[in-house]
Amino acid sequence: QVKPQFESKTMRNCAMFTAIAYKTQVVAGINYFIKVQVSSTEYVHLRVFLSLPHENQGPSLVSFQTGKTRDDPLTYF
Repeated sequence: QVKPQFESKTMRNCAMFTAIAYKTQVVAGINYFIKVQVSSTEYVHLRVFLSLPHENQGPSLVSFQTGKTRDDPLTYF
């Protein structure tokens, strides 16, 4: 659901967009830190916020880091 937001913010189209791993952080909603494979050798880390259910909002791409590898650990950013 956040692929179009990522593509819009980075001005690129991703033929591949596969989540590899994720971590969560509970706040006033949930922060998801997601490692995504965007090409055969390139990975990005996404921070996606999902608000509380009563707010009726979908996931929102808050931040991202490019130039990651498959072995880079997912950390808060």
